[in-house]
Amino acid sequence: MDTSDVRKQAVKADFIARRGYWAPWHEGLLGLNPDFLEAYLDMTSLAWTDGVLAPKVKEFIYIAIDAATTHLYLRGLRLHIGTALKYGATQAEIMEVLQIVSQLGWHTCSVGVPILADELRKAGQGDQIDAPLAPNAIELKKKFEKDLGYWDDCCEALARIAPAFLEAYYQFSAQAWTSSVLEPKVKEFIALSVSASTTHLHEAGMRMHIRRAIACGATPREIMEVLQLTSVLGIHTCSIGVPIFTEELARAGTSVV
Repeated sequence: MDTSDVRKQAVKADFIARRGYWAPWHEGLLGLNPDFLEAYLDMTSLAWTDGVLAPKVKEFIYIAIDAATTHLYLRGLRLHIGTALKYGATQAEIMEVLQIVSQLGWHTCSVGVPILADELRKAGQGDQIDAPLAPNAIELKKKFEKDLGYWDDCCEALARIAPAFLEAYYQFSAQAWTSSVLEPKVKEFIALSVSASTTHLHEAGMRMHIRRAIACGATPREIMEVLQLTSVLGIHTCSIGVPIFTEELARAGTSVV
């Protein structure tokens, strides 16, 4: 591994040229392992040097995975909101990204409620779960399918055992999906990134949002780029770990070589 100052400065200059920024933790990683930093740059810069999504949409993906409740990476969230604004994103667009990401908690129900329904049936208490939908639930189903684009087993069960909660969730989520702030396929990209994040990996959500993105006209390359951008989340191991590592080296009286 070439750790000379000339080599390090070349890697730093290349990073700034290709990514447009330089963070303090990059400096630490540059000192510890410039080859690894360069390999990270080569992987992450492809979406920027040979990508198909608009720069602000790429930043929306980064905002989504950093703002998700499964991650909440504040330093990255601040960086990518600021960068999105520089790329021309509006307040309404960024707010809509946050609204869509805020719906992540619904996966508690989308996974848990079908299990509840199954266990109720096994316990001989499935009468309510399998009863016909009430007239108000039928109307709610129509709104779900029209505005949110789906109606699944979770909704079927909730329409019978907690219809008021299902109605409240519809009101909570519908605004972002019925607005014209972001184009439909971009909304799907944002939702896909959250489901595909390594901190979540919600397969049913990934499948649904890929299917819907295709229906909205997204190309395979666009969808693959969403997954590329999302897949680099693992580097936060270094963005958090490297500063701690360098601090502990200094505390031990060892300098980074």
